[in-house]
Amino acid sequence: MAGKFELYTDKAGEFRFRLKAGNGEIILASEGYKQRASAENGIESVKKNAPDDARYERKETKAGKQMFNLKATNGQVIGASESYESTSGRDNGIASVMKNAPDAETKDLT
Repeated sequence: MAGKFELYTDKAGEFRFRLKAGNGEIILASEGYKQRASAENGIESVKKNAPDDARYERKETKAGKQMFNLKATNGQVIGASESYESTSGRDNGIASVMKNAPDAETKDLT
């Protein structure tokens, strides 16, 4: 099963999206957007930037776990990962975003 984006509204009424891998696991999540069109633009930006390894910022959380941000060409974060126990888990998450994002369809849950 292919990956997919889900577009939804959060409790505060903001638009968000998440990228799910084929197994249903969330591999990337967005910030909140006031406008639906902004969230849709964010999805397109993820699709465009996901294949480029240089767009991934690999980080360690304060708790010592691993995570990553996907950034646009202007340096703005367009999606963040969950926390991973290991660098190999994080790197597998990046590989999954690279593989799934470019051709993922968007499911509208709003």
